[in-house]
Amino acid sequence: MPPKSRPEPVTVRSMADDVRGRTDSELSDLLHRRQDLARPAPADLSALAARASTRASVQRAVDSLDLAHLQVLEAALAAPETTTSPVEPTDVATLLGARTSEVTPLLDDLWSSALLWRSPEGARVVRTVGEVLVHPAGLGPRAVDLPGAAAAATPAEIATVVEQAPPAARAILDRLTWGPPVAVLPAGTPDRVAEGARWLLEHHLVRSVGVDQIALPREVALALRGGRSHRATVLTAPDLEGQERPLEAIDAAAGQQVTDLLALVDELAAEWGLRPPRVLRSGGLAVRDLKRIGSVLDVDEARAAFVVELAYAAGLLADDGSLDPSWAPTPAYDEWQQQPGDQRWAVVARAWLLTTRAPHLVGTTPAGASGTVNALGPEAHWPPARSLRRDVLDQLSTAPTGLAPTQGSVADALRWRRPRRVPGTLDVVITAVLREAEWLGVTGRGALSSAGRALLEGRDESALAAAMQPHLPDPVEHVLLQADLTAIAPGPLAGGLATFMRLVADVESRGGATVYRFTPDSVRRALDAGWSVDQVVVALSDASHTPVPQPLDYLVRDVARRHGQARVGAMRAYIRCDDETTLGAMLAERELSPLQLRSIAPTVLVSPVAAETVVDFLRENGFAPAAETPDGGIVVPQAGRHRTPLQRRTSPVTASGVDDELVTTLVGALRAGEQAADYQREQVATRPGPSLPSTDPTTTLAVLRDAAADRQAVWLGYSEADGRVQRLLFYPERVEGGRVHGTAEGVSRTLSIHRVTGAAVG
Repeated sequence: MPPKSRPEPVTVRSMADDVRGRTDSELSDLLHRRQDLARPAPADLSALAARASTRASVQRAVDSLDLAHLQVLEAALAAPETTTSPVEPTDVATLLGARTSEVTPLLDDLWSSALLWRSPEGARVVRTVGEVLVHPAGLGPRAVDLPGAAAAATPAEIATVVEQAPPAARAILDRLTWGPPVAVLPAGTPDRVAEGARWLLEHHLVRSVGVDQIALPREVALALRGGRSHRATVLTAPDLEGQERPLEAIDAAAGQQVTDLLALVDELAAEWGLRPPRVLRSGGLAVRDLKRIGSVLDVDEARAAFVVELAYAAGLLADDGSLDPSWAPTPAYDEWQQQPGDQRWAVVARAWLLTTRAPHLVGTTPAGASGTVNALGPEAHWPPARSLRRDVLDQLSTAPTGLAPTQGSVADALRWRRPRRVPGTLDVVITAVLREAEWLGVTGRGALSSAGRALLEGRDESALAAAMQPHLPDPVEHVLLQADLTAIAPGPLAGGLATFMRLVADVESRGGATVYRFTPDSVRRALDAGWSVDQVVVALSDASHTPVPQPLDYLVRDVARRHGQARVGAMRAYIRCDDETTLGAMLAERELSPLQLRSIAPTVLVSPVAAETVVDFLRENGFAPAAETPDGGIVVPQAGRHRTPLQRRTSPVTASGVDDELVTTLVGALRAGEQAADYQREQVATRPGPSLPSTDPTTTLAVLRDAAADRQAVWLGYSEADGRVQRLLFYPERVEGGRVHGTAEGVSRTLSIHRVTGAAVG
């Protein structure tokens, strides 16, 4: 039999009855709004209602409310006698100073989210909501729930008493009126304040709730507020404000940012492939290494940290796992580097959107920490970063196309959208997200780009690449060599040419065109990598539309003439050179004294220091040696090829949403489970009490708490110490510490909740 789309009418006495009476579409709406209820799948509608009433689930639902729904829910809690009477939309509207027509749709939404339930008399707030919102809208408990005599019955009587209050008492009321409603008066409180508190206690405007605490009753606070629950009611989202920009200009700016970013990642990989920095003992990258890579990339430390963290999040660099570990590019980088620019961007953009790394924390000192946060370190892992990043970008996506909203308007919109989930550092986070989005090309000139919108829509990498491709300049396969020892690349260079230019020259400036500068050190870098002088000259000639300038030709040949004149070997090291003058200069150089050089022949020096160190020292002091193999050949290092071992790529942890297909299947299963439960109840109608289907501890806990609050009896299946399952009609009084206290058959008993096999209201 197919599940029923509309259940039979039931008598609504509780939240469970309300859920059982919902239609399939209403149940689907509930599961979409509160997706935590769908996993794991509840057995039936009673289990669904119990789970929706648990504190953890209600906490999650309340935290996800925007300011409009939160204020309406707080006003519903603040309405007179909410716990015993239904919530009237007119009362809520009066407390908010709004129209009933504005409040009613919001109350309907709260019912759809199962934060309210409906009885024939009207809607009621779910009891657990009061446990989550302890002081709704900054209001304290009702007078009847506080110790002491009742307060004045009407707002007019309260106002009359308040008018007689002395200044000290009035000052205390002013501090408590809009919350928090509890004040602490420790020993040593000034006499004037103590006298004011004593006057308020004597006139029942506040209540003593502890040795040194006083609380303002809800009725008094509402009277002082003029019958309003909130100082300012905001039932509509604030509009984003900013400047309008043409979409073409936005996408063009985003494309240029992506070009610069991909070049920075390539330079990072080239630098760390040649000289990988060490991993700190505590993990992460040393501050001096971050400053060094920032200098190499010619960017500030904030952007250098972003590039490093982005490459790490995308799996393009990692700890190489060696005995003396260092940070180096991964084999995945080599594959990524060969892809077109649009596909490369799609990989890093998705990694940035999903990562829980927070580059903006690098260099800061968190509260309670003993040191600063290092790039690539464990302290830069901040789980809220992903959701906050998404929230900021979602605000940009709601803005009209081409609007570059101001940071202040984004902050206001986010505070309205997630009033209970914004950190104290929200402004810092928004600044960081907007800055990183600009660097990544998700935004251009402050507005969301076309490719950035595709990223937020969750498109696959091929669609992301297609969205970015029209805005990236086409790669070029030539450079313009100039007589001042520079070369200009009029656009992003093709893969092989880009690798060669980074090897033989240093990047001097970036922009629409990249300027490379040739220096003796950069040319020597190419010769150290195994290139001959003729190969370097021919490669430059092939890459240029103009002949190689004479100064550049002279530079290359001059460096090549001196390159390899001195040879370094391991004895631990020896230096041989046909030019005795060169060896004499080495012996006379004071900066080379740590090498402990000693002449053993007119053309040979030896050193107890390792050959690699000797080579580095000589190069740092103006010499141009070449490393030599034991058989006299030149050592050709694999420049830029240090790589981490092949590692298994782990995807970011994400929570998949509840889709329509899953919800439809789940609603059918819930209907079938409820029909099965009805059948069991019919079969055991002659037995005392209802049937006791197996319930999980979460459901059992919710049933017992509701029964204790309503002072109702509960039928329990309870496993005794000898293994027998006993059927009890139990009257719970309180639930705490995994146990329930109450009476059964007139005898006080304490039962362990984990031994309860089933529970049903009697």
